[in-house]
Formats: sequence, structure tokens, C-alpha cells
Amino acid sequence: MLKKFFTASLAVMLFAACGTEQQPTQEDKQEKVVDKHTLSNADKIDIRHLDLDVSVSFEDKQISGTATWTIDNKEGIDTLKLDTYDLSVSNVTVDGEDVAYQLAPAVEHLGSALLIPVTKGSKKVAVTYSSGEGARALQWMEPQQTAGKKHPFLYTQSESIYARSWIPAPDGPGIRFTYTARVKVPEDLMALMSADNPQQKNDSGIYRFEMDIPVPAYLMALAVGDVTFKAIDHRTGIYAEPVMIDKAHDEFIEVGDMVKTAEGLYGDYRWGRYDMIVLPSGFPLGGMENPRLTFLTPTIISGDRSLVNLIAHELAHSWSGNLVTNATWNDFWLNEGFTVYFERRLTERMTSKDYADMLWELGYQDLEATVAEIGADDKDTHLKIDLTGRDPDDGLTDIAYEKGALFLKLIENTVGRPRMDSFLTSYFNQHAFQTITTEQFINYLNKNLIKGDEELAKKINIDAWVYGPGIPDNAPRADRVRFDQVDAQRDKFLSGTAPAQLETEEWTTHDWLHFLRKMPKPLTQEQMTSLDKEYGFTKSNNSEIADLWYIMAIAADYDKAYPAMENFLYNVGRRKFLTPLYREMMETGKEDMAKRIYKKCRANYHPLAQTTLDALVMK
Repeated sequence: MLKKFFTASLAVMLFAACGTEQQPTQEDKQEKVVDKHTLSNADKIDIRHLDLDVSVSFEDKQISGTATWTIDNKEGIDTLKLDTYDLSVSNVTVDGEDVAYQLAPAVEHLGSALLIPVTKGSKKVAVTYSSGEGARALQWMEPQQTAGKKHPFLYTQSESIYARSWIPAPDGPGIRFTYTARVKVPEDLMALMSADNPQQKNDSGIYRFEMDIPVPAYLMALAVGDVTFKAIDHRTGIYAEPVMIDKAHDEFIEVGDMVKTAEGLYGDYRWGRYDMIVLPSGFPLGGMENPRLTFLTPTIISGDRSLVNLIAHELAHSWSGNLVTNATWNDFWLNEGFTVYFERRLTERMTSKDYADMLWELGYQDLEATVAEIGADDKDTHLKIDLTGRDPDDGLTDIAYEKGALFLKLIENTVGRPRMDSFLTSYFNQHAFQTITTEQFINYLNKNLIKGDEELAKKINIDAWVYGPGIPDNAPRADRVRFDQVDAQRDKFLSGTAPAQLETEEWTTHDWLHFLRKMPKPLTQEQMTSLDKEYGFTKSNNSEIADLWYIMAIAADYDKAYPAMENFLYNVGRRKFLTPLYREMMETGKEDMAKRIYKKCRANYHPLAQTTLDALVMK
């Protein structure tokens, strides 16, 4: 297993015997991967393993302890460099002896390099430290911010480069290591990590973890709270606060079957268990694919299992992202584009083609909106982007997700599904537990699928997708039969048909999303009132539908929805929902309302969401 920041192409050479694909060329082997978002020198010193021993203090809102790294300094480099961000380092030892360390001046976005003197024979480097107030990975929740209202909660969000704010680490997606951890927490709480996990609390408040598969730092995760566990089947289960556990278990009861279905597509699930944890509502994302323990927002619990497609996405990351990882954040589409494609294929098998087609169409609409916002000719609409000197989160857009998935869908449509599935299965097997760059993927695609077929290469047009702007002319579009029917009902409503007379009985969440998305803005008060009276949008328990409705309410000055919207903004921390709502207020002359609500709700949001919204609302 790869434990060092080698080039991904060299890793391919080491594992090429696992399949029948062509061996990497000498040019591939010599390619140097440069990650400009890590200050570490893990490309020169082999950083093999982490032993983490920390305590979690809710009183001080601090993680403190010792991170001990096992290294192999074959080249005899005189300084080990680790990434840190707002960490206080109190001591460093090398093989048990105190050494004089330095924290280099901070670099924007990246933090400070921790400089540690080492020799060729150095084996163990131990850093004693504590997290700071500016730890961007950490959200400390007060009891009233949780579902149970009795105990505090802590969780981490390490992607993209935030692990360095709670662990001194080589923090780059192309740097993989194994780890063990000892975590001390208050005795009435449980600790969980992206590793082997306990299924019940103990009496000591001390929990031990092991991850024996090398992972990058962005997949390091910790959650501490009053949680309990309920099994789904022999290898899947759910953690949640006690007041949420039964509801969550019922919502996710099909996840065990989902894992089996995913294996039927692209091979064995290789991580042992697949468990999930429902976090407090401040979690800024829909989900995070932390190995063995997917972190989830409670906003996907709708009571009818209509939003669990998000789990299909996080599960798919167990192949695309966690198993085969983008070497740098410039190659982020290799994680997310593949995952969206896998997710849609998995959803199709779990439901039907017309259901998956709705997801493809909604994704296309998201992509169109993103391209319009960024600019159709902007280089940030390329799949391979340049984030040099920038926050890598700038690349976390629908370009990586939806344009990347459409590129793979185009290849599938061009070569046929059986051939595409064979290619992807081999791709995952050949690159398992390794990293890969965009250029290395293109070489692999050319060698193992296109194989010199000039007509096929012309039909796909790799350069237009990977290095070209916007949405290429050959982008595939899903079958719109279901949405054409929805369009017809919307047209009838806009022509004066009462909502009660519309044919909506068999509609899913995705039908409703399309129905609302394509409404003109603003609707009249009469139109808003009639829709709300018939369908109860203002009181919807479906967060996806509620968010769209509240955006429409802001545009239409439909103030009957404002109390529910404000409650939504207070209790939901997912950036996907927050950003468009606050933006709609700011762009429709309701800046004072936006600032008032944000001031009230800001403390409930994760630092990542706060950063986004501070720039939007407080400008």
C-alpha cells in the first residue's frame, strides 16, 4: 500500500500487475506531482503513520495532546515540514529527545509550516500542541444547538485543507498514512472517528481507534457527542443523538442494500464497515465521505426517504475519492465528477432510469447556473483548474461535480455501458489506495479505452471537456419525459388552473424541485397563496423543497413564509441552503432582514459557512 507522496504514476507501476491494463510509460513514471496547497515535504520524507493522543475540552473549546509521526528519512533531509493552522505547539521530540523547532511565517490560506530538525536515522517525531480559536475544521456546539438540548457536541470537517487546524500533519490529498488514536472526552459523551468505532459508550471517556488503510489528512474526522448506535445489517449502521436515532434508522434502512448494489457495479467495498452519523444541524455540507463513518446533515431526513440519494453519493466516494484520490485540489473533478456519475448509476439501479434521469437533468440545470455565474469563458469552468495562491475551496463548484459527471456520461453514451463499466472497474482496481492527476487519468483513458481510435477520440473531445470552458457542444442531456410532464402542469398553473386541479399525485421530490425551479420570479401574492394553501410548502419538512419555496417567498414578498424561513435559517447550517437564501435577500432590497437574521443565527453555523456568509451578508 502506498504510504508516501510518490507520483501517482509510479504508484500505478507498482500495482499494475493487478490487472490487464497497459503499463505506464517512462514519461508517466517521471512525472512530478506538485501540490501547492501543502507546506509539508512529504514528497521527500516518507511519513508513514500517525499515533494521535488527544483530549477534547468543551470548556476551553480546544483539542490538545500529542501527534507522533513515524517517518522514514531515506534521503537524509535535515528538516521535516508539517502543515499547521493556528496551532499552539509547546514541545517537539525526535526519537524521545527535545529539539528546537520553528513555526514559519504564515502563508495566506495555508497556515504555517512547522519546521523540525531530523536526521537520516530519525524514526519518531512527536508534536505536543493545542488547537486555536481559529481552527477552521472545528465546530463546537452548545447543548441548545443539538437535537437533544442536553449535551454539547463537537465535529470536524477536514476537507479541503482544514485537518492542519486540529492536527499538525502533511495535509494534502496525495499524502496517505495509517493512524491510531486515543481520544479522551467527557465521560457522558462518545467519540467516533473515520476508523474502527465503538458501538456504545464506555465508563472512562477514553476511546481508541485504528485506521489500517492509508488515508489522506482530509479524511481524518472526529465527532464527540451524546450519540447512540443502531445497526442496519451486519456491516452498516447509524449513529445519532438518542432523540434522533429511530427516525434516522428508519430513513436509512435501505443503505445496507445500497452497499450491495454498489458492489454489483464496480467491485467490492474495501473499507470493512459502512456506518453513518447524523450530526447537529450546523453541519455545513450535505455529507462528508469520511472512511467507515459518513458524516450526514439532518436535513436529508424528510420522513419519506426521498433525500437519501445523498448517501448514494457519499457511499460512491468509497470508490471514487477515498479509494482513488485526486493528487491535488486542481484535480478535484476526479473525486467529485466520478462520484456523481457513480451515484447516478447506483440510484438508477436502486430505483429506475426515469428517476435517475431527473437527477441528471437537475444536475444539468445546476451546471448551467454555475457556468452563468462564473462566466462561460472563465478558466474556472475547466475541469482541470489552477488554484495556485487561492483557497482550494474555490474549486468546490458544480463544475467538478456536474461537468465531470457529464464527461463520463458522454463517454458511456459513446462507447456503450458494458464497455464503460469494464473500464471503470479496472480503473478502480488498478489505482486502488493511490492518487492520480488529470493528466495521468487522460493517459490511462487513451491507453485503455480509446486505444488509438481517432473517430472515438474526436467524438469525445477530451480537450474541450478538461481544458475548455463552459459546457461543450457534445454534452449529453437526459431523457426529459418526467420533467416534460411537470412542465405541462406548471404551464397550466401559470395559465390560471387552480393548484388542486394539477396532476401531481405521483410526483417525487425531484418533480417538485423542477416545478418550483422553473417558476418565474416573482409570482403574485395570489399565486403564492394558492400554491401554499394546496401543497403546504411553507410548512414542508423536506429541506430541498422548503429552501426553494423560501427563495420564491423572498422574491414575491410573501411574508407569510418569513417566520418559517427564519426558523429554517436558525436551525439549518448547510451552505447549499443558506447561501441562496441570504443572497436572495441581499439582491431584492432586504439587506436589513438578511443582516438581522444572520446576526441571530451566525453562531449556529460552522466556520466554513460563516466565512462564506460573512463575505455575502456583512459586506
